[in-house]
Amino acid sequence: MHHTPIFVGCFIFLCSIICCYADAGSGCSKTSPLVDFESEFKMVQHQLRGSFRIIDDCSFRVSNFDMLSGTDVHWWGAIALDFTNFTSGFVVSDQKLNETYKNASFVVRLKKNVKWDQIQVIAAWDLPAASDFGHVVLQRPENGSAGSPNMAPSPSEGGNSGEEMKPVYIEPTTFENCKVLADNYRVRWTLNTKDKLIDIGLEAAIPMTNYMAFGWANQSESSNLMIGADVAVMGFKEDGVPLVDDFYITKLSECMINKDGTVHGVCPDTIFEGSDPVVVNNTKLIYGHRRDGVSFLRYQRPLVTIDRKYDMPINHTENMTVIWAMGPMKPPDAIRPFYLPQNHGGTYGHLVLNVSEHVNDCLGPLAAEDNEDQDVVIADANAPLVVTSGPALYYPNPPNPAKVLYINKKEAPLLRVERGVPVKFSIQAGHDVALYITSDLLGGNATLRNMSETIYAGGPEAEGVQASPMELTWQPDRNTPDQVFYHSIYQPKMGWKVQVVDGGLSDMYNNSVLLDDQQVTFFWTLSEDSITIAARGEKKSGYLAIGFGSGMINSYAYVGWMDETGKGRVSTYWIDGREALNVHPTKENLTFVRCKSESGIITLEFTRPLKPSCTQGHGPECKNVIDPTTPLKVVWAMGAKWVDEHLSERNMHSSRSSRPMRVLLMRGSAEAEQDLQPVLAVHGFMMFLAWGILLPGGILAARYLKHVKGDGWFQIHVYLQYSGLSIVLLGLLFAVAELRGFYVSSVHVKFGIAAILLACMQSVNAYIRPNKPANGEVASSKRILWEYSHAIIGRCAIGIGIAAQFTGMKHLGDRYDSENVHGLIWALISWFMIIALMAIYLEYRERQRRRDRTIGRSNWVLGNDEDSVDLLGPTISIEGKESHPSGTMEVQLEPLRR
Repeated sequence: MHHTPIFVGCFIFLCSIICCYADAGSGCSKTSPLVDFESEFKMVQHQLRGSFRIIDDCSFRVSNFDMLSGTDVHWWGAIALDFTNFTSGFVVSDQKLNETYKNASFVVRLKKNVKWDQIQVIAAWDLPAASDFGHVVLQRPENGSAGSPNMAPSPSEGGNSGEEMKPVYIEPTTFENCKVLADNYRVRWTLNTKDKLIDIGLEAAIPMTNYMAFGWANQSESSNLMIGADVAVMGFKEDGVPLVDDFYITKLSECMINKDGTVHGVCPDTIFEGSDPVVVNNTKLIYGHRRDGVSFLRYQRPLVTIDRKYDMPINHTENMTVIWAMGPMKPPDAIRPFYLPQNHGGTYGHLVLNVSEHVNDCLGPLAAEDNEDQDVVIADANAPLVVTSGPALYYPNPPNPAKVLYINKKEAPLLRVERGVPVKFSIQAGHDVALYITSDLLGGNATLRNMSETIYAGGPEAEGVQASPMELTWQPDRNTPDQVFYHSIYQPKMGWKVQVVDGGLSDMYNNSVLLDDQQVTFFWTLSEDSITIAARGEKKSGYLAIGFGSGMINSYAYVGWMDETGKGRVSTYWIDGREALNVHPTKENLTFVRCKSESGIITLEFTRPLKPSCTQGHGPECKNVIDPTTPLKVVWAMGAKWVDEHLSERNMHSSRSSRPMRVLLMRGSAEAEQDLQPVLAVHGFMMFLAWGILLPGGILAARYLKHVKGDGWFQIHVYLQYSGLSIVLLGLLFAVAELRGFYVSSVHVKFGIAAILLACMQSVNAYIRPNKPANGEVASSKRILWEYSHAIIGRCAIGIGIAAQFTGMKHLGDRYDSENVHGLIWALISWFMIIALMAIYLEYRERQRRRDRTIGRSNWVLGNDEDSVDLLGPTISIEGKESHPSGTMEVQLEPLRR
C-alpha cells in the first residue's frame, strides 16, 4: 500500500520522457532533427498563405492557412526545387486539399512509408496540372539546433525590447495585421517600433494595369480628406515589374505641370521639389507579384520622415485617418515621365486606423473574376505566329523548365484562335523543340506518362530555326474543344493554353443561307457520312427550333434552348400534328452538341449522320435521312419557353417561317419552296402522253398493222415513236429547268433516265438499220441481229418507262403528302391494264388471222406478199431455195423493216 505513491511517480516520470519524443495522442516519435522546424509558406499560386511547423516524425501543423481550391490538390514531397526533381516528387499524405481554405489550422499526418529525411520540399500540389500552389523548403539545423531558412530578425515588437528576438523566416506575403478596405481590396501591415518602420502590403483583385493607393490623410482636414494627403501609389509596369512611389495630393485631378513650372494634382513628391529622390521618396519597395489576377505589393516607410512638407508623420499609438483608392494607371510620356494614377472611378474610401492595435478581419484569400494574367496573342489568318524559345521569367504554371516557348516575343502567352480560321506558325524554337497542339495540359508526349492525348497539329517534324523556319498550318473547326494546349513534344510544360473561340459562324461552316423571313440563319458543312449544322436566330427568343419538312407538321425538329440552370440544350422531336401531344421526342445520334444564348439570341449546333443508324429500334428518326443531292426543306420557329417534357400550349411558338426553304446542300444555296405541283403535273402529263399513249401506240402499229396494204403501218410507227421521244425530251428539259437541278438520286429519276436512254438508242438504232433483203434473198445475219435488238430495246424502254410513271407518282406523293396521288396511281394502273388487254386481244386476232391464212395458202407466209416469217413469233421457218423451186422465199420480221 505504501508503494503506491512511488509507482505513480515513476509512471509520471516515464510519461514525461515519452512526451519529449512524441506528440500527445499521436503515438509518433520525435527523433528527426527537423522536429519543431517552423516556416511560412511561399505563395506561388492560388493565394496560398500560412504557417508550417513540424510536430513529430510523422506529422506537421498548418496554421492560418489560406488557399483557393484546385482540381486535385495533395501534399507533395520532393528532394529539391529544381524542375526535374520537383515534378518527380510524390504524394506524402492521404489528405486532399480540394476546397477553399480561410484562416484554417489543422494537423497533417504523413503516410506510413514517408520519412522527413526523404523530403527537402513540402508543397500543395495540383496533380492534373503538375502545379505548385505554395511550398516550404526544409532546412536541416546546424549544431544540433532546429532553425529556419534565410533567418532574419522579426520586425515585430516582440514585447520587451530587452528580450532576444527569435530568428524566423518571414515571407514577404506574411503580415501581422490585415484590414478589409473593399470586397476586392485589403491592406496588411507589420509594425516595427524598434526601427521606427512600418511594412505595408496592399493586395487587390484588379487588372494588372490598375494602381493601388494607400496613405495618411491630412489630420487637420475634416471635409476633404484627400487634399494634403500623403499616399503611396503602386502597381506594375508593362513588363510586370512592380513599382511604388510617394505621392502628395494638392488637387483632385491628374498631375499637371503648368507652363510656369508649378505643379498641381495627384503628383509624386519628387516632381514638386526635384530634390534627392532618396530623401523625398520615402517608400521602399520590398516585394511585388501578380498571382491569380491579384496584385500584391509590399513596401516599407519610416514612421517619421525627413520630408516634413510632403510626408505625413505616423503616430503609431493614436487613431489616424487613412485614405485609399484604386483605378487605372497611366504610363509615362514625354511630358510626365511618371506612372500616374488617373480617376479612381468612385473606388475609394477612408477609415480610422491605429496601426499598433492587432487587427485581422481578412477571412480567406482574395478571388479574382479574371485570374488569367498572361499576355494574349490573337491569331491572324494573314500573319504567321513566330514561335521561339527563351528563358522562363513569368511562366503561368510553375514549376517549369528553364526554357519555355515564346510566341511573337511573348513568354508562354494565351493563344486565342477562331474556329474555321487557319492559324499559321513559323517555328524557330530550335531543333530540340518540336511544336504540337495537344489536348494534354502538360505536353511533352503524354504517352511517356502513360496518358492519352489528342494531337491536333504538329509533331516531331514541326521544328526549325531562324535561318530555316518550319511552317505549320492548323485550322481548328467547330469540333475542336474550347481549350487545347501548345507545347513541345520533347519537354513538358514549355507552352500554355490555346483558347478556341467561336468567331463568326460563317468562318466555322462552309455554307450558310438565310431562311424564310430572314429571321434565322442556317449553316452547314458536309462530310463523307455526316453533316454539321448550326442555326442562329436573328432576334431574341426563349428557344429556337428548325425542322426538316414542308412544314412543322410531319417534320423532324431540333430545338435549342437554355434550361433552368443556364445550360444549353438541343432536343430532337418528330411532329405529326398541331397540338403539344403531337410533339414526340426522338433519340437521334447527335454529337458535338452546343447551344448558347447571347443577349437572348439563341444559337444551336450539332453533328448528325446523313443516314441514321437504327440498329437499336425502328423509331420515326430512322426515316430522317438527309440526301445531299436532294434539296433539304427547312422551316423554323421561335417561342418564349421550352421544357424537356410535359409540353403544353405555353410552349407554342410565337413566330415561325411562312414557307419552307429548299436548301441545296451540295451547291451551298437556298431558294424559297415553291408550289411545284403544276410543274410536276405538266411534266407527268407529258410523260404519260409519251409513255402511255404515243410510244405504246407506235409499237402496236408495228406489230398489228402489217397486214394492211402499203407501208401505212410503218409511217404510223415512225411518227408515233418520234413524237413520243420528242415529248419525253421536252418533259425532261421542262422538269430540269423548273427544278433548277438534275440529280440522279431518286428511284424515279433513275428509271426515267434509263428509259430515255433506251428510247434515244432506238432512234439511233433505226437510223443505222441494215437494208432489208430483196425478194427471194435470205436476210443477212446483221439484219436479223438488228431486228432482234430493235424489238428487245423497244419493249425494255416501254417497260422501264411505265415503271418511271409509277415511281414518279410515288415521288409526287412523298413530296406533297397528297391524297390525290393514290387515285392517280390507280387510274394509271387502270389505263395500262386497258392497253394490256387491248394488246392481248390484238395478239389473239393476229394469231387467228395468221392461222386462217396459213390454212388457205398452205404455207408459212403471213401478211401480204412483202411480209416474211415473224422472227419473234411462236414458230420460225427459213427455207432454202431447194425447198422452193420457184426461187421465192418470204420471211416476216418483227417489229419493223424499212
